[in-house]
Amino acid sequence: MEHESFEDEEVAALLNKDYISIKVDREERPDVDHLYMSVCQALTGQGGWPLTVIMTPEKKPFFAGTYFPKGRKYGRKGLMDILPQITSKWDEDSVKISEIGDQIIAETQSRLIANLQGDISEESLDRAYQMYEQLFDPQYGGFGDAPKFPTSHNLSYLLRYHKRTGSVQALAMVEKTLNGMYRGGMYDHVGWGFSRYSTDNSWLVPHFEKMLYDNALLTMTYIEAYQVTGKQQYADVAEQIIAYVLRDMTDAQGAFYCAEDADSEGEEGKFYVWKPEEIRQVLGNDDGDLYCTVYDITDSGNFEGHNIPNLIERTVEDYARLSTVPLQELQARLEASRQKLFAHREQRIHPHKDDKILTSWNGLMIMALAKAAKALNKPEYAVAAKRASDFISKELRREDGRLLARYRDGDAAFLGYLDDYAFYVWGLIELYEATFDITLLELAVELNAEMLRLFWDKEQGGLFFYGEDGEQLFTRPKEIYDGAMPSGNSAAALNMAKLARYTYNAALSQQTDEQLKAFAGSVEKYPAGHSLFLIALDYIVGAPSEIVLAGDPAKPDLQGMASKLQRQFRPNAIYMLHPSGEQGAAARKLIPLLQDKVALGGKATAYICENFACQTPVTDLDELDELEDIQD
Repeated sequence: MEHESFEDEEVAALLNKDYISIKVDREERPDVDHLYMSVCQALTGQGGWPLTVIMTPEKKPFFAGTYFPKGRKYGRKGLMDILPQITSKWDEDSVKISEIGDQIIAETQSRLIANLQGDISEESLDRAYQMYEQLFDPQYGGFGDAPKFPTSHNLSYLLRYHKRTGSVQALAMVEKTLNGMYRGGMYDHVGWGFSRYSTDNSWLVPHFEKMLYDNALLTMTYIEAYQVTGKQQYADVAEQIIAYVLRDMTDAQGAFYCAEDADSEGEEGKFYVWKPEEIRQVLGNDDGDLYCTVYDITDSGNFEGHNIPNLIERTVEDYARLSTVPLQELQARLEASRQKLFAHREQRIHPHKDDKILTSWNGLMIMALAKAAKALNKPEYAVAAKRASDFISKELRREDGRLLARYRDGDAAFLGYLDDYAFYVWGLIELYEATFDITLLELAVELNAEMLRLFWDKEQGGLFFYGEDGEQLFTRPKEIYDGAMPSGNSAAALNMAKLARYTYNAALSQQTDEQLKAFAGSVEKYPAGHSLFLIALDYIVGAPSEIVLAGDPAKPDLQGMASKLQRQFRPNAIYMLHPSGEQGAAARKLIPLLQDKVALGGKATAYICENFACQTPVTDLDELDELEDIQD
């Protein structure tokens, strides 16, 4: 529509004659997008982008749809047909159209703010698993039919279900899906990072757009899969995603960009696809033939006469077994080839980069980097996360502390939404555990309190999408569905539960219960659509676990203990440090549990507390292995 209509003189003249045209960036104004997408779904039974809405001057919507061509085409009416008809009806009876708008508003409000309170139970955890099992694709992994979205928080939930119940099938579904996504063309085997979704069941043909939030969430899940299984391949994928983000999606000041488009030179995927002759031209015949064979590069092509590199039919390990090439030699040759192909591809015209910096998506990337820093003992990832956090504090907070949503070219704008607060606080909590910088946890507590002040529904509980100080649309919706991206309410529930445990805040603990009850009805109807919410529930009903380290964080003995403990998958645990010296006072003030947890004999000491009881403190790395629960 951008090129076909909005840049067309004839369409522009018609719009400017009778309408006031407003173009909205849905990432800058997700409140507007979410609300009017609900209008479109109420009117047409479906939604999507581009989203087209026509409303009265009082912002009462009375017409909605998605894509409209300039003229009638593909069985669709065109804008040149629709706009004069609507103008005519408005001129005939604007009062009636306004009344229609009132009816649409009432219907939308009933859908968005229905009272879905109740009591959520642990049975929802089992029901969600059963739903995932029914939807699972045993051939390629993933859930349901194409298009397939990564929705990695579904997999993170299943990892917790495996941990909680010992379900072998839950873990098998996760591994099949993670392997399937990586082997397919949705993963960029030349430059790394994941595309937004797959258009087919086998993960071969992606929508080539790369989103920051997808890559952040997938990093989280691949890291967790590594922690659960110990399989290096999952850590490798996570590190490759991080390498891509730090290389291509990072601002000079350390914050992260939004996305890279699917198109270049007017063609979707052109930047990413190959032909065999180009591969051989870059690599030579021997290495070129090898790369083409392993990565399914053929003369006929697997995508519109071109090729998307993939490992769907066989892995590198499979090829090594079938050939005479030793695995290590094969891997070395393929990596050298990848680097040459990447350098060659860099000379192509790149897709457009959306260089907006969103607080919410940066929060997710901070969270993912911090998780990777902990699990892989890679402090450089925590350094990258801290740079992004510092950027948000400097550029995306007003002087009064209010978070803002978007930064671009020196301009910060739009009052932060629930997602901005919830995802950033999530990142801060994880980053505290990666660095034990108490100021990060203090900031998380401060922002969480501000979130509750600005967004909390005092009548029915739960958090509204935009703050009480924001532009008031015709209703204040609440979002709880964990779709391609999880909801702010789900992330907030997890944050609230963790911060209540850190600070021994009984009022916050009570509010966490109210947060769960506020959405229980919605979650009970379809648990599988609320995976991050269920992760929060699993955290709350699971055996509480606190791990306290005491000593000097700069010394190797404490660093060794932290590394050993944090590489394990302990989703119900929180980690904290009681530092020696003056720094300990600030930590004790915020975290009451630290009061009597001190370094014994000047040695780094670990206190493992579960179900409100602490085991004998440990001062030796080898002793950690003797604690049975550490090996669970």
